[in-house]
Amino acid sequence: MRFATVDFQGSPRAAIDFGSHYRVTPFQDLSEALRELDGDIAALADISEFETIDAGEAILYATTKTPHKIICLGLNFTDHVAEMLHDRPAFPTLFAKYALTLTDPYAAIVKPEASNAMDWEVEIGVVIGKPARDVSLEHALDHVAGYTVVNDVSFRDFQNRTSQFLQGKIFERTTPVGPWLVTRDEVDDANDLAMTLTVNGELMQSGRSSQMIFGIAETIVYLSRILTLEPGDLLSMGTPSGVGAGRTPQRFLVPGEVMESSVEGIGVLTNRIISTGSSTS
Repeated sequence: MRFATVDFQGSPRAAIDFGSHYRVTPFQDLSEALRELDGDIAALADISEFETIDAGEAILYATTKTPHKIICLGLNFTDHVAEMLHDRPAFPTLFAKYALTLTDPYAAIVKPEASNAMDWEVEIGVVIGKPARDVSLEHALDHVAGYTVVNDVSFRDFQNRTSQFLQGKIFERTTPVGPWLVTRDEVDDANDLAMTLTVNGELMQSGRSSQMIFGIAETIVYLSRILTLEPGDLLSMGTPSGVGAGRTPQRFLVPGEVMESSVEGIGVLTNRIISTGSSTS
């Protein structure tokens, strides 16, 4: 099944994607729906109170707008580690984002005046369904509601000011997520999917999730030793090579450019870069 968060009479609502139309539920987004339904995403189909929206008229918001936690992996693809001139990590490199960092799958993204090193990173997003604490590797994926696409837009000049990544990762409304949450049964193997990113149609990133150093189940196990993963939480699994900071010369985003971030079987994000004060339409 596929789910989305759509606009309904001016407000976001979790919805079920039926191809030609969306069935709208009472929940404001999929994170809230998962929390209220104890992680049972399929239970949305049993809710009797809903409206429908034609797919051609639907406005899609970030799949998860209100996650309690957003946990990201840096340096998690072998080729990306090499292009960034780092050693292969022995443990997951973790950083966090905040809900205010997220934006919609087709939203324009404002290039902040403070940064001149705005970079792209196509990633697989993992949305947690059931709570996970001290889980086993065998059952780790049982705690996954589904997958989405994330573009971890990064500001390298801020990121590289210290050894901690956080300040380069949390500019407001710069991390698009969506367009859909695709349930596990729709994806043959999330650890082996094609991932691409283009800028103005030029291929910048092309890799497969099989290059991940720490896979999805392994990451869930590791995180669940540290804290409880809750329904609606978002994990972003890292990016393959081809980022702007890893190129010679380095290449960063400027207003007017359009990114397309694609993960096989999950979806495509399309985001235009605009300058401060520009129209977001």
